Amino acid sequence: MFWRVASPKGSSNARPISWIVVSFGVVAVFLTFASWFILSNPIGSTFHGYFYGVENSASKASDFSVSQTNTTSVDLHMNANLDLVDNKPLADLQPSIVSSGVSSDNSKIEQTDTNSNSEVPFGESASPKIVPVTKEVNGLETSDAMASKAPIPVSATNSSIMKGCDLYHGNWIYDPLGPLYTNNSCPVLTQTQNCQGNGRPDKDYENWRWKPFQCDIPRFDPRKFLELMRGKTLAFIGDSVARNQMESMLCILWQAEEPENQGHRNIQRYYFKSTSVTIVRIWSSWLVKHNSEPFDFAPAGVEKIYLDSPDEMLMEFLPTFDIVVLSSGHWFTKQSAYILNNEIVGGQLWWPDKSRRMKINSVEAFGISVETIFTALVTHANYTGLTILRSYSPDHYEGGGWNTGGSCTGKTKPLSPGELVESKYLVAMYEQQVKGFNRAVKKTTNGSKMRLMDITEAFQYRHDGHPGPYRSTDPNKITKRGRDGRPPPQDCLHWCMPGPVDAWNEIMFEIIKREFDRDRTL
Repeated sequence: MFWRVASPKGSSNARPISWIVVSFGVVAVFLTFASWFILSNPIGSTFHGYFYGVENSASKASDFSVSQTNTTSVDLHMNANLDLVDNKPLADLQPSIVSSGVSSDNSKIEQTDTNSNSEVPFGESASPKIVPVTKEVNGLETSDAMASKAPIPVSATNSSIMKGCDLYHGNWIYDPLGPLYTNNSCPVLTQTQNCQGNGRPDKDYENWRWKPFQCDIPRFDPRKFLELMRGKTLAFIGDSVARNQMESMLCILWQAEEPENQGHRNIQRYYFKSTSVTIVRIWSSWLVKHNSEPFDFAPAGVEKIYLDSPDEMLMEFLPTFDIVVLSSGHWFTKQSAYILNNEIVGGQLWWPDKSRRMKINSVEAFGISVETIFTALVTHANYTGLTILRSYSPDHYEGGGWNTGGSCTGKTKPLSPGELVESKYLVAMYEQQVKGFNRAVKKTTNGSKMRLMDITEAFQYRHDGHPGPYRSTDPNKITKRGRDGRPPPQDCLHWCMPGPVDAWNEIMFEIIKREFDRDRTL
């Protein structure tokens, strides 16, 4: 029996309640289906974004900004100077040039605005403008905070890095896990960089890891690196600071496998049999051709730098390399004559005719040399590899140069932002390096790829990471200032191992992974 709804007087259209319930059910089913259809189609994604997608919308905006960054110019800035040379007594290492140094007397940063068109994808090169960092960025404490607080442990997770993350802006965070190796577990470590083996009393400089604001860089896993590089050759080419990075890489990889030394007089070569990976180092102090033979009015004995001719040995081996890491600059403080278009156009610590005007100085010569070598790489018919330019490595001589009383003795923790001081020399060298790189990239005719590994700003904070006076095992070496206040001879350019230099290889690992990921998606 059906229940009937009361109807107006005289009406014969009384309907059962069950019919009304069925009608509502049909409408509900229709609305449910329609909602599902809208949310499952392109237009639905828009609604889904409005209802649920604040993070998704931000992600889309971020993706757009990343793609736009590839074509925008960036501001380029930096700080400090000078170089030490391979396998020579310290007295022979640098010319008599006084570094402007870095002061720890709460000096403020002076900034110079210089634009340079970047050819490097976002994340491989970021603007290195030096600015005081706020106390917290994206929930992370900055190095200003860490200077006044207890050490901040870094995450020990090995999570993959965010694609597109800016690797070059962040801070140094204390890592209680310690370094990736010890000075006793690496047999190829150059003694002058073996700070613990040379008696340095403190060790905290080994524990600070570089932490980008936007992501975590995983700890370097040597086995994963060797597997990623299976069958490939990685070459480090440059001066003694390039050697510093190459030895850091070997020390890390040595923890997974001992390589075979296959080097000879002109080239260092280490072969990892399990994955057929080869690590190579070629000494090239200027990356361009040079000799000490007489030329025009420059006599024998003065080094001649041919700014428009790439290093011949580098070019000879280039087709055999899959990845090349180039770095240079510090030897441009050494006595030399600069030759361009078969003409002497300038000199460093050498110019016999004071009435004759030099056409270029050492900083400009550096920029030309960078453009020359990278142009040679991007136009080489038989090279299609990945080239990484490691940007200029800062030194930390305070109060003078290496031979005029400069010192980094007693530095035990990273600088805070307020302690950085601009060095016009470093700013100029850095800018010339990046400009030369960008000019060369525009000339690319082969399938090679160029990336800038922009470490200069981050490493200005690491005045604690140099050997200082701990350069040898000599038990009688002088490590403290004398009664007259003069510091002992010391190295404030190269990096202790283990130490900050290991971060270069962690960053480089990320760059290589990104490039290989891009190649797989093409």
